[in-house]
Amino acid sequence: MDLQNKTTVITGGASGIGLATAYKFASLGANLVLGDIEEGPLQEAVSRLRDTGAKVIGVTGDVSKEDDVLALRDAALDEFGGAHVIFNNAGVGAGPTIGTPKKVWDWVMSVNVDGVVNGINAFMPIFLEQNEGHVVNTGSLAGLGGVPGMGAYCASKFAVVGISESLYHELAMRESAVGVSALCPGFVKTRIHESTRNMPSGLRSYAESPEAQLLGDMSASVVKAGIEPEVVADAIADAIINKKFWILTHERAALRTTEQRLEWMRGAGPTRINLDGATKP
Repeated sequence: MDLQNKTTVITGGASGIGLATAYKFASLGANLVLGDIEEGPLQEAVSRLRDTGAKVIGVTGDVSKEDDVLALRDAALDEFGGAHVIFNNAGVGAGPTIGTPKKVWDWVMSVNVDGVVNGINAFMPIFLEQNEGHVVNTGSLAGLGGVPGMGAYCASKFAVVGISESLYHELAMRESAVGVSALCPGFVKTRIHESTRNMPSGLRSYAESPEAQLLGDMSASVVKAGIEPEVVADAIADAIINKKFWILTHERAALRTTEQRLEWMRGAGPTRINLDGATKP
């Protein structure tokens, strides 16, 4: 797909990978519709993009709420008359498998999984009707292999990878020209380790607990050692233009994680976690 004059919708578009991808899409001549739950950073991002000449609007909303994602779609149609790319990027991270309250699990799954489902449901009818479009879903290396201390996040990202693969096969069965990509990066310099800033007020006590603070500190150290979000944005644009399914910015780590699972299934020792390998492309 040539992104010139195409309308691209990005959730979690006010920072990190979402914002870097917005700048990349703008450089390729695309219209931008940015969605984010944080109104202040969203308006700042829109303003800065407009200063570069980008055609962009921002819509505040929560991807876990279907109506908010439908409003994002309607804003794209009203402003630009169509939609061609949905980048289901908004995500949060919290909680080891042991000891994480169910309400925290529900929050992570509602954003990371329901947000993707809502995006697909909102935009896929448009894409199918025009037989043109592309869905990009943000998974993770944590969606290819379990990681200690990240049980809820891993569960959500495994789900995103499964949804993306299923969508790919469904589109292939329809012989549709609509594309789909699964983005599975390792650590990227984003604010994912600060996800608790957007936790619902009823979960604040968990966010302030020593366990959550410790996990946040550990996550911050590896995130800061990760790659720049602009590297990921380049890979996303390439996948859309060339219709690639897998977007593996940390390819060696992704392939080795998958190889180790196969070896484990065949009777070898369990997967070995290499966080350092997940910080370098």
